[in-house]
Amino acid sequence: MTSETPQRILRQDYTPPPFLVDSVELDVHFNAGEVLVNSQLQLRRNPLAARAAEAAAATPLPPLQLDGQGLETISVAIDGSVLGEDEYHCSDSLLTIVNPPDTLTLSTQVRIDADHNSSLSGLFRSRDGYFTQCEAQGFRRITWFPDRPDIMSRYQVTLHADKTRLPVLLANGNPAGSGDEGTDRHWAKWEDPFFKPCYLFALVAARLDVLRDEFTTSSGRSVQLAVFVEPGKLDQCAHAMDALKRSMRWDEEVFGLECDLDHYMIVAVGDFNMGAMENKGLNVFNTKYVLARADIATDADYQNIDRVVAHEYFHNWTGNRVTCRDWFQLSLKEGLTVYRDQEFGADMHSRAVTRIREVRALRAMQFPEDAGPMAHPVRPDSYIEINNFYTSTVYDKGAEVVRMIETLIGKQAFRRGMDLYFERHDGQAVTCDDFVAAMADASGVDLTQFKRWYDQAGTPHLWASGNYDAEMRSYTLTLSQSLPTRAAADATSEPLHSPLHSAFHIPVAIGLNGADGEDMPLLIAGEDSTADSGRTTRVLSLTDFEQQFVFTELAAAPVVSLLRDFSAPVILDFSWSDEELAHLLAHDSDPFNRWEAGQRLASRLILAAAEDISVGRAAYWPQTFV
Repeated sequence: MTSETPQRILRQDYTPPPFLVDSVELDVHFNAGEVLVNSQLQLRRNPLAARAAEAAAATPLPPLQLDGQGLETISVAIDGSVLGEDEYHCSDSLLTIVNPPDTLTLSTQVRIDADHNSSLSGLFRSRDGYFTQCEAQGFRRITWFPDRPDIMSRYQVTLHADKTRLPVLLANGNPAGSGDEGTDRHWAKWEDPFFKPCYLFALVAARLDVLRDEFTTSSGRSVQLAVFVEPGKLDQCAHAMDALKRSMRWDEEVFGLECDLDHYMIVAVGDFNMGAMENKGLNVFNTKYVLARADIATDADYQNIDRVVAHEYFHNWTGNRVTCRDWFQLSLKEGLTVYRDQEFGADMHSRAVTRIREVRALRAMQFPEDAGPMAHPVRPDSYIEINNFYTSTVYDKGAEVVRMIETLIGKQAFRRGMDLYFERHDGQAVTCDDFVAAMADASGVDLTQFKRWYDQAGTPHLWASGNYDAEMRSYTLTLSQSLPTRAAADATSEPLHSPLHSAFHIPVAIGLNGADGEDMPLLIAGEDSTADSGRTTRVLSLTDFEQQFVFTELAAAPVVSLLRDFSAPVILDFSWSDEELAHLLAHDSDPFNRWEAGQRLASRLILAAAEDISVGRAAYWPQTFV
């Protein structure tokens, strides 16, 4: 039993890593009862960290420290010279070398008991072989390494194993050689040409069946595809392969992003503690999101496979080529990639049904999370255990934050922002601020206030009211926002300049529907009559606690359609009558708001009917609803 107090990690305490790792060579031997890992790291002192130490004259250069867990250390060497036990310090979790040279080759050999690793983190044994899971901090269970996402390295991995027991040997990247070792063993070498953080490392040594295919990119390159499954399940992975090929084509067509490797592999394993993992070129999945056959799977199973296969493939750019500087930036890759897989799902299936499904899940899972004791911002300020932040807030609300940016700046500007993001940061570990900056610079839209969505927990409340002036032929829409309950309570003790006292930047997509069921003009007072340009939806930017918007040239009172396509993750309060809700249910040109009007009206009628029945009255169901 440990009595240590868990250490709280603060976002504001981030410092650059003291050492960078340019390349990693791993030689992994799978032997009976043990795994031996020989590691060779090419390290150099980080110039940023060195300059920081020089600026603080009394501060010595930091030592070289590497993370580890559950490792039996056999040897440590620098530039080929084996270190004595007095030349380094090795604890259960840290390997420390006090005065290392500024550039060095660090070689270590460790022994791992993967057969008894029940954490499903690092290297672990499953029924058919050995697999890895390194996000967030699993690589330290494989070898000594500075286990943080802002250290990006090139990897070369050679695996050695028994040919009969472990015939399939895989790692990230492209195959670089293979062969026999005597009569019973074999080896395989893999090289990943791209820099990646260690949490994206993967290897597989197992007995598996494989479905192979080929994909030709838009530039004419051939990519070899493979889906590996447990023996006897090959007849259940055809849909996953098809989903992968559709994802690859979609990313080329929508975002101009090609697969950058010659080989792309998916491995499905039953013993896997996440839905799937986007390891570079070697995705590892729980079998739930790969295996499907018409006689045993539902439509939802097939759709979930589509979305998860797409999600992990899309990470190849949004998460792998550009990754997060620290784990506080987790939503940089997850929120953006969830948004991308949502758009893929909308294009592959029904956009309206997909959006309704997403919002229902958001309200059922994320809204309660934001209102309870586990509420936290999309970008947290602190954590004790990072695995606790793989939440609906980081993923689903994070995706809504990205979607709001697209709503505010428009689809074309959003695509320019994505292009600029990759142009600036390909091969880097960056922050949510870097992503927002690319979007702002590409669109010319000031998103400074918008960034509050990343830093404030809770669900804002949006209040709306409207008034039609027949004489002026105008409709005045008043919008106001209130802070989430928890934020409002916290703000009472904060100074007035605190961010807790500032309003959110909320995109409110609206339409005005006439008595004939057609959309009405969306001209705001003071605009030229040509400004409307026939659009049926307009996005209003609510940037203060209360604002008014006056729409003109309206021949009759409109029925207002608010928050179209659920343009912001807020709680909306507007007093529609039953007749207005029935009108929107029948005529709103926005599919989501047609569904939303039906939900509101049905809930209202069901509650009224229940009250009528409880006192002996007949329930009333208006004809417009029936």
